[in-house]
Amino acid sequence: MSAFMDLNILAVTDKKKLQSTIETAAHLGYSTVAINYVVEPQQKKQQIPKPQSMTELFEKFPIVQGKSRPIKVLNRLTVVATDASHFRPSDEYKSFDILAVYPKTEKLFHAACMTYDVDIICIAATEKQPFHFKRSPLNGAIERGVSFEVSYTAAIRDSTMKKYTIANAINLTEVCKGKNVILTSGAEAPIELRGPYDIANLGLVFGLSDGDAKAALSTNCRSVVLHGETRGTAVGIIHTMKRPQPPSEEQEEETPATKKAKTTTL
Repeated sequence: MSAFMDLNILAVTDKKKLQSTIETAAHLGYSTVAINYVVEPQQKKQQIPKPQSMTELFEKFPIVQGKSRPIKVLNRLTVVATDASHFRPSDEYKSFDILAVYPKTEKLFHAACMTYDVDIICIAATEKQPFHFKRSPLNGAIERGVSFEVSYTAAIRDSTMKKYTIANAINLTEVCKGKNVILTSGAEAPIELRGPYDIANLGLVFGLSDGDAKAALSTNCRSVVLHGETRGTAVGIIHTMKRPQPPSEEQEEETPATKKAKTTTL
């Protein structure tokens, strides 16, 4: 059975409300959640928040429905960028398990795909995506192990936002072919959460195949968590492949040197 994750539970100041949302996620069968701290640098005096200590949030973490282990809670930072100066990696970023960016322009989206050291790139949910997705930057992000996030809570709150969410998601999945897509809630309250199988069905509406929709809640999310761990430690795995040689070269290598000499003289 897959380990389902919701990597976007919005950080709220009401501690009891946040606890209740995480408890509901565990009851619905999510094995891992991430508390998402959103910052918008264009707003004056908005500082990078300090993530809440998990020991302060729970003395004992709720048990995941159908599992014998407690839910795992991570911290995530999302930077809303409307200018290149808004995303400036610092030591403050390192306090978070997952780092995401929400680029508001096509230029910033391209930079996020190709160069930003992030785990997640968010797409619009509450408004029409202001630019078209292009295959080249999307493939660049996929090759770097960066994932794209589609959040569904806005679609629950408002019918107009629902249209935007579905349209933007379909535009994304058509270009990236369903690769590296994660589905999250963006929930602020328990009532906004939905079960993983319900969201997998919603993934079909977003243009994902059945397999990709389930992966968007499980294996793709696991990849995001691992990408965050690798980013935080600056340690990765290097894969090497032996370059295949043409048959003529292989035949030459297999021929002993003495026979090569004879062949040459003939």
